[in-house]
Amino acid sequence: MKATALEFRFRFLIHAVLYGLGFVVPWNKWLHLDTVRTWQWLASWPSRAGWLGFSASTVAVLVVGVLFALVAALLRTWGAAYLGSGVVQDAAMHGDRLVAAGPYRYMRNPLYLGTFLHTFALALLTMPSGALFMLVTIGVLELRLIGAEEAFLTEKLGEPYRAYCAVVPRIIPSLRPRLASSAVKPVWGVAVLGEIYMWGVAFSFAALGWMYNSILILQGVMVSLGLSLVMRALLPRQGAVQVGR
Repeated sequence: MKATALEFRFRFLIHAVLYGLGFVVPWNKWLHLDTVRTWQWLASWPSRAGWLGFSASTVAVLVVGVLFALVAALLRTWGAAYLGSGVVQDAAMHGDRLVAAGPYRYMRNPLYLGTFLHTFALALLTMPSGALFMLVTIGVLELRLIGAEEAFLTEKLGEPYRAYCAVVPRIIPSLRPRLASSAVKPVWGVAVLGEIYMWGVAFSFAALGWMYNSILILQGVMVSLGLSLVMRALLPRQGAVQVGR
């Protein structure tokens, strides 16, 4: 199961469309499936079970959302610092040489894992049907993109990449590095700017979530998206290498 070259080229647009559909959830309006957002729906579970009051449950779900958004931003920035933001944002695949440094010593696809964790955070702001749609479609898209990239890298790099795949997990990170680090220096400043959207979403959850207003958080998400589009236009396009995303 791997993505086509067209899917890879327009992967950012496809992500945006799927996220947008998750928030619009037209079937929800037609079928009257949901009346509350996923945040409230999840918070009601421990409240109904008598484990926590509804207010405490709401705070607990918010903390989970903040953690998911923050870990997603950290993971993607860590990966982009070693891979190069130019490679991360490029429409074409790259496979010049194998780099096993930073997060790529623990897993092969930290950027895709970061995106999926980010999806869990955004899903809290949608209706439950939209959250399910978002998680399933984004999950399938990530797996298809991983399949396409790993097939490409296997063809380009051959046995060294196959040996790398044999010891480094695809998505679930190892608790310890699986191999020695290659000589690649991270570029943190550009990586942070390249992932400004992820950091903006994490900040929106952390700073605005305590007002318990999902619309306000969504406004922060949209501002973050606008900043990221500006950064994509300003950042250099070239990057060194690729071992996964």
